[in-house]
Amino acid sequence: MRIEVTIAKTSPLPAGAIDALAGELSRRISHHFPENLGNVTVRYATANNLSVIGASKEDKERIS
Repeated sequence: MRIEVTIAKTSPLPAGAIDALAGELSRRISHHFPENLGNVTVRYATANNLSVIGASKEDKERIS
């Protein structure tokens, strides 16, 4: 399972916030899904979005 969070470029975050957010999300997700270590990506894009790839429908709803 891969989780991607995109944040709109129009709402810039403080320096280091992207890395901190990725670390915190990874920690929280790994608590519920221990096999998913390090598969959380946070980056800037044109719009805010959350994508959960390669998970069951129930897991996607649980994460969203």
